[in-house]
Amino acid sequence: MENLLAYQTLSKKLLRGLPQRTIAVLERRFGLTTGTRETLEAIGTTYKITRERVRQIEREGFLKMQPRLKECAQIFQYFHDELKAFGDVKKEDTLLLHLGKQKFQNHAFLFLTLADGIQRVAEDTDFYTYWTRNPAAIQHVKQVTASTLQKLKKVKRPLSLQELFLLRKNDIAKTLGRKAGKDVFHSYIEICKTIQKNPEGQFGLRDWLEINPKGIKDKAYLVLKKQEEPLHFTTVARMIEQLPFPPQKKIHIATVHNELIKDDRFVLVGRGLYALKDWGYTPGVVKEIIVSVLKKSKKSLSKQEIVKKVLKQRLVKKNTISLNLQDRNYFFKDLRGRYTINSIKQA
Repeated sequence: MENLLAYQTLSKKLLRGLPQRTIAVLERRFGLTTGTRETLEAIGTTYKITRERVRQIEREGFLKMQPRLKECAQIFQYFHDELKAFGDVKKEDTLLLHLGKQKFQNHAFLFLTLADGIQRVAEDTDFYTYWTRNPAAIQHVKQVTASTLQKLKKVKRPLSLQELFLLRKNDIAKTLGRKAGKDVFHSYIEICKTIQKNPEGQFGLRDWLEINPKGIKDKAYLVLKKQEEPLHFTTVARMIEQLPFPPQKKIHIATVHNELIKDDRFVLVGRGLYALKDWGYTPGVVKEIIVSVLKKSKKSLSKQEIVKKVLKQRLVKKNTISLNLQDRNYFFKDLRGRYTINSIKQA
């Protein structure tokens, strides 16, 4: 609809001649003058009438508008055409923004309500509120979103809309009995509450931390996972603030350090340096890492062999490893200069 002012002009024509209270009720219900839609209860409180009486006044107003709706034929056809292009369904907030831009969304809501053959499906536990022009499309939405959820659970990582669509387009065609474009697929999955998009435009399950990170620890995990290398906690703190997710309160560097050291997903591998346990790092101080290395080897090792293996787990100086090896309570050095775990400690 190129001329959005037509919404305002036509809505005034529809309301003209109605009882003053009916006009006021409809304007408040649809936010035509204030921009904010009001509940039946709020309007009823103003007039000291029940919410059911407000609903009755609204219905009476719609009935009186009926003879004038032929003037809205162009708008109604436009709505039908746009919904058809989206696969006959569209999430309410994105549809209203699409039809009415920023200023005339409430007018678009009024005309959607009055349009014949267009239905509003209220929000439930699984889906957001959406509008449809074809009841059969509701079942298509449920089938496509259910199979997409299974696909995401299988790949176990967020995907761009393009990646997800390419994985699903053949299955979608089978479900719909026809080919469907990316816009139709997007219209379907954006209605599903379990499938969400993160600020980087990737789609995944609502409870994935890549989609909805909860707090500093999840965001720190994302930072390290993206960088694929150990980082100092001060760097982690700085990079958390650069993530595209909605900001929390100010990030304190000491808080990041305290949070990471308490979470077993992270391993302290050097002075203030953290890595992910997922990368194969073992928790513990250097001495404990040496013990672990010797236990896994099941044979004595030279100092050089121990140093090489420990440095894969810890970013420390070689001298630090050598000093720990001198602890006779833990380690035994044989005549060949090779080390084992002290037999008494091992017992």
